[in-house]
Amino acid sequence: MTKIRVGIVAGGQSSEHEISCISAAGILGAIDRNKFEPVLIGITKSGKWVLPLPSTPLTIIDGQLPSISEDAPMICADLNEFSTHASPLNLDLLFPVLHGPYGEDGTFQGMCEMAGFRYVGSGVLASATAMDKSFAKAIFSAHGLKVAEGLTVNSRDWPHKANDINGRAQSLGLPLFVKPARGGSSRGTTKVKEISALNSAIEEALQFDSKVMIEKGIIGREIECGVLQVSGVTQVCDPGEVKISPEHEFYDFTAKYLDGATEFVTGIDLPDAIKKNITTSAKLAFEALGCEGLARVDFFLDNNGEVIINEINTMPGFTATSVFPKLWKEAGIGYTELITILIESAMSRSMSVTR
Repeated sequence: MTKIRVGIVAGGQSSEHEISCISAAGILGAIDRNKFEPVLIGITKSGKWVLPLPSTPLTIIDGQLPSISEDAPMICADLNEFSTHASPLNLDLLFPVLHGPYGEDGTFQGMCEMAGFRYVGSGVLASATAMDKSFAKAIFSAHGLKVAEGLTVNSRDWPHKANDINGRAQSLGLPLFVKPARGGSSRGTTKVKEISALNSAIEEALQFDSKVMIEKGIIGREIECGVLQVSGVTQVCDPGEVKISPEHEFYDFTAKYLDGATEFVTGIDLPDAIKKNITTSAKLAFEALGCEGLARVDFFLDNNGEVIINEINTMPGFTATSVFPKLWKEAGIGYTELITILIESAMSRSMSVTR
């Protein structure tokens, strides 16, 4: 049987470069090598496309996050083929575990569409819209989903409209959350408990994106749900819950990846009506944006029992212990099988351009 050659694309130019490497390590370790032949392709922080050496560390070692080396052998990535030293890599499919801008935001997907390369995950528009939370929120709201109150600030309006922005933000009440509109892994996100800290929080978020969102803090539980297309059918698994250690103000980057202070619990006890609301809302959000393949949909369940959608991630963290695989493991789909489903689903989808 001829194996499908799968390019596992990791790294990238976003602030989530390191998390992408960790996700790639998980896939490389679990992919069914009887069916697939994986080829690791790296994108460095400067944007070089490279073929990382087999010895390249892709996991956290002694607290040090992994990175794609700038010194790795370069490859040519164009609209015709991926190749190294004039030798084509002959890839059948790309699996971009690229989180954040230049990977999850439609740019990578656009390149694949132009070249006619099949790839795992959502297409150009769905990826771009999901990445930009300010656009996604408007679509969610238009489809009847509850979203957090807030406002969007563009770098062109800051700081000469600071007084107006502060006044509008203050009317939302405290606490506030300030975050990049097109960021991920909570990089650049700040919980604001005093209005005097708002300006510095906006400045911090602007380091990661030219568009910043200010949202009213939701008091309640953080619930996450997985969506997966299996043989063209959209399925939703039962939700799980993020349990954050009291030492953290919120589910920030350190809590997510570095200090083990966060627990994710599957099989949580929820009233049937609320569970159905969450799973139905997850599917609605997925379809409203036109997503494909997979997504993790994040919600808040406030103290009044109201379900509020936070965001949708079209390429969520993908290690064996990441939330998305853990949710599907609880539903009876193991990590290796999950990878197989995604690859086979992507291979079966029609492309607007064929090579």
